[in-house]
Amino acid sequence: MNTRPERTAADSAVAAGRPLVGFLGPAGTFTEQALLASAAPDAVEPVARASIYETVIALRDGASISGDDASPEGELSWAIVPIENSLDGSISVTLDLLVGEASDVKIVGEALLRVHHCLIAAERVPIAEIDTVITHPQVPGQCTRLLHGALAHASVLPASSTAEAVRSVVSEGRRGHAALGTALAASIYGGTIISENVEDRADNETRFVWLARPTGEGPHGPKYEQPPLRTLGTEWKTSLAFWGAGAARPGWLVHCLDEFARREINLTKIESRPSRQGMGDYVFFIDLAGRAQDQPVAQALAGLTASCERVLVLGSYPAAQASAAQA
Repeated sequence: MNTRPERTAADSAVAAGRPLVGFLGPAGTFTEQALLASAAPDAVEPVARASIYETVIALRDGASISGDDASPEGELSWAIVPIENSLDGSISVTLDLLVGEASDVKIVGEALLRVHHCLIAAERVPIAEIDTVITHPQVPGQCTRLLHGALAHASVLPASSTAEAVRSVVSEGRRGHAALGTALAASIYGGTIISENVEDRADNETRFVWLARPTGEGPHGPKYEQPPLRTLGTEWKTSLAFWGAGAARPGWLVHCLDEFARREINLTKIESRPSRQGMGDYVFFIDLAGRAQDQPVAQALAGLTASCERVLVLGSYPAAQASAAQA
């Protein structure tokens, strides 16, 4: 098992020249593991934020990060956040931020991480004695067999992250409390693993996106710096959102999707989210194969724009090739 190394004075001096990347902390989250697995070695310096919201907004604002024993001073160059899990679906806060408060922030890369959850307590305790399970709200949907089976008697409480759940369970030391989190977090915070690999499926994985804010103007609009990833795939993906008053018209969505179908553009994902403008009003999210500036995609986007109130390209970026193994 790899643990996150403790910072030394020499490390801090070296890290001072690295660009900062925000992630959902504290240390030991799946997001940090995805960051370390997808970034080129020693190319960036991770900076923990307390929530997905705070991570994205700090990047959007270019806010200065106060240095302490755990992080250097400076501004975030990128952020990495979860956007989708193979068992529990999309991360709504991430989607809502990308079309709302942080619409200037774009996706510039992605990473896939194979996710395995552990049941962790402050000490060795029989599962029958666990009456409270603490974890990130996205996790229970990935561990339903455990929570509806051996732990059906237990209450499930939310935490800001899986690592924070483990940290709090260990620090408070309540015998009936346990967390669902990573083996790495158990190692970092001194927790005891009661049961490993408690997710419903062994092929459970989470998709993370690297985000950037505009740094200037390029030939196709605002310029976004690419993060230093370990590998860059040759296939590209574009994520977009669209909505409009025409959605109430019969056949409107079919007409929108036909812009891609008749140009033989492969849609790899489509879903809707409430627009927060009223019941029955939705934002549609699509992932497709190709870049926004490729001629077929550009033509489809032009056609889509003619039928929608708003078409928002969330990013064009190299598609992840394979899941990284969990540390």
